[in-house]
Amino acid sequence: MNIFIGSLPYKVKDGDLRQLFEEYGEVSSAKVITDRDTGRSKGFGFVEMPDDEQGQRAINELNGAEIQGRNVVVNQANERVERSNNRYGNRKQY
Repeated sequence: MNIFIGSLPYKVKDGDLRQLFEEYGEVSSAKVITDRDTGRSKGFGFVEMPDDEQGQRAINELNGAEIQGRNVVVNQANERVERSNNRYGNRKQY
């Protein structure tokens, strides 16, 4: 199960996220998303848990929980949608 974590404090690192979710089961990966140019956290991340039941329990327990003074949003991540660099989508421009 792929899990989205939003409203993360900017000081949270990948290892912190992994440690937090390992309390609920096996974690395949944990990644805080960072700005490509500055390397600073964007305030959200993703955790992958192979067991859906453990992942759902983590979501239920951690959604709204306080982490380093901020209440985080935790839910199942939506599938990634490829975006076009073209503001008109895939339509041809004339």
